[in-house]
Amino acid sequence: MSDRQPLIDVRSLAVAYRSAGQLSHAVVDVSFSIGEGETLAIVGESGSGKTTLANAILGLLPDNARVTSGQLLVAGQDISHASERSKRQLRGSTIGLVPQDPMVSLNPTLRIGRQIAEALVLAHGRRYPGADADVVELLQQVGLDNPVLRARQYPHELSGGMRQRVLIAIALAGNPRLIIADEPTSALDVTVQRRILDHLERLVRERGISLLIITHDLGVAADRADRVLVMKSGRLIEQGPPQEILLAPSQDYTRTLIAAAPAFGNRRPPPPPPASGTPLLALEGVGKHYRLPAVKGQDSSFQALRDVSLAVHPGQTLAIVGESGSGKSTALRIALGLEQPDQGRVRFDGEDVTGHGWRQFRPLRQRMQLVQQNPFAALDPRFSIFDSIVEPLVSFGLAKGRELEQAARRLIDLVHLPQAYLDRLPRELSGGQRQRVAIARALALQPDLLLLDEPVSALDVSVQAQILDLLGELQRQLGVAYVLVSHDLAVVASVAHQVLVLNKGQVVEQGPASQVFEHPASPYTRELLDAIPGSRLAQAS
Repeated sequence: MSDRQPLIDVRSLAVAYRSAGQLSHAVVDVSFSIGEGETLAIVGESGSGKTTLANAILGLLPDNARVTSGQLLVAGQDISHASERSKRQLRGSTIGLVPQDPMVSLNPTLRIGRQIAEALVLAHGRRYPGADADVVELLQQVGLDNPVLRARQYPHELSGGMRQRVLIAIALAGNPRLIIADEPTSALDVTVQRRILDHLERLVRERGISLLIITHDLGVAADRADRVLVMKSGRLIEQGPPQEILLAPSQDYTRTLIAAAPAFGNRRPPPPPPASGTPLLALEGVGKHYRLPAVKGQDSSFQALRDVSLAVHPGQTLAIVGESGSGKSTALRIALGLEQPDQGRVRFDGEDVTGHGWRQFRPLRQRMQLVQQNPFAALDPRFSIFDSIVEPLVSFGLAKGRELEQAARRLIDLVHLPQAYLDRLPRELSGGQRQRVAIARALALQPDLLLLDEPVSALDVSVQAQILDLLGELQRQLGVAYVLVSHDLAVVASVAHQVLVLNKGQVVEQGPASQVFEHPASPYTRELLDAIPGSRLAQAS
């Protein structure tokens, strides 16, 4: 790092939130600096204080939060207690922000070009003749093809990766000296994530700007940062180069995070039972296409799946992996009977269930259940945890009264939650606890098969590890089979026995997990594996 004055200098900073007349500290005695051209990553779980710290640097703390002690110097100016006008002048011109969720951060009613132009006008303090040309140039700089067209489009017309690039363009509009990227790729596929981070890295290098990455992904921090800061409960507990932090951590908490991270772990599932006899679930040559709205009077269609075959046997885990749009979710919906294939057959325990209507398929739902991606949306906020867990039993008329109470206690014990939680509402539980409740509900009918749709993607790394351990324990205990849909190959490697790789609706590779991960035959599979965050450090070590 340069001997010159650091761009960001945080000295013994403390930030507290006021609630019900009480002060609660989210950041406690934190000190660090960011030099010109340096990339720094702050790593921590939800509630660690990393986002509060970023908001303090940006001067965007909410009204109920304040700096209680310490100093926060930006380009030599102490903004700890600066006026809102002073902070506003720093935003855009000195510090740019790439927020986490582009669908929330972008205005859905304004064209992309208009939103970038607004950022340019704010940076210049006035409207100016060259704004349209600068919009196109910024879109080119962030790697968007056909920038003139993109400027005319609305956010919903772009993919997730494209929207993230637009946010980077907006952050660059004021030609800042520092960009703060708050979980910039958490919702993106690994290959899109890699391209976005590669592009940010190139912009930092070419423009000589600094980059602060806020992330819970240790792999991203390891691959991209010059230095890593680890936060826990509002305190900075460790900092240093990635190799030092991740290969020789000094703190137990850091070691726990590393052990829990699939990218750095070597956990593998125990051998499954022999795959003999009839598969529990089989898709045979399944195809599915969707008719799209007519363009210029001509009908068009989209082939979501083409000649897909798979089989999962009792007690085994089959993972379906691929990028967004690869057909993973369509395959899952067909397996659940929520969609009908246009070609091929679907069999459950040897029975041909292709074309079954809702009434015909209903008995099978006792034997297969779904665990959804988002634990915050999967549970009815009005239902108690008890009501949520026993809902399938009530729906199928399998228990009532005292039987329901006994079943609820048995199920919540099964997922290692206290029975006292049965009286709580979902909002009183953490994300990991809600996902445990969702798993308990899915097990209420004692199914043979669970369909897991990105079950840990919304969770912190240590909570991910706990849920994956729970799923492994339940499989050994109950003999249940899993179909896991995921874009996270590190997670897949830690739990799957068989892997099927989808690309644009077609199977490009399938086989035992060890074979697919250690000796991939398809270039597409190799591309997915190379894009796993943390692979740079793993290769270097």
